[in-house]
Amino acid sequence: MRRVSPLVLLAILAACKPPASDDYVERTRIDTPVEGPAEPIDSPDTEGAIWAPAAEGARLLYGKPGERPLFAVECLSDGSEPMLGYTRFARADADAQAVLALIGNGHVARLKIDAVQIGDVWRWEGAIAAADQRLDVLTGNREVEATVPGAGSVILNPSALPGELVERCRTLGEPLGDDAPLSEGAPTPAPSPPADPA
Repeated sequence: MRRVSPLVLLAILAACKPPASDDYVERTRIDTPVEGPAEPIDSPDTEGAIWAPAAEGARLLYGKPGERPLFAVECLSDGSEPMLGYTRFARADADAQAVLALIGNGHVARLKIDAVQIGDVWRWEGAIAAADQRLDVLTGNREVEATVPGAGSVILNPSALPGELVERCRTLGEPLGDDAPLSEGAPTPAPSPPADPA
């Protein structure tokens, strides 16, 4: 009897579920609002988490297939200097400010990140000039640890996609469209199911 490689089993399981997508954020709450400083949360388990292009724009989502995303990066431009936006999908206290620490690929970067209200919940978001050399932390082929105080550490598994997005955002100076895929053979997100009425 032949043994099946664990990697083959993981690939089969991942194929059964769509990658993390914005639709999961729309249909589920990150957490309920709280009064006063929130309790720190545990670092999420990222075994099996992957990077995948979002359905629209120059945006990558990171998470386990079939679950809400944990992290995202996005090329932003209004015709001026392109920016790289980043989101940590975790509960944040209202109007809080913090530092996102990124460690990996031979670099350590500290980036500002603020609590932003989305509907009736707050989550962590920030942006930095795409040309900023601190973003080199995302351009290698090794894992990166992303830490926000109180929101735990997210291990970003190795992928060429974040580095490609950073480099293309730097050189193009405008958002990438559907005519500029990030990588051949990159996972394509499944179509988003209809939004739940409510």
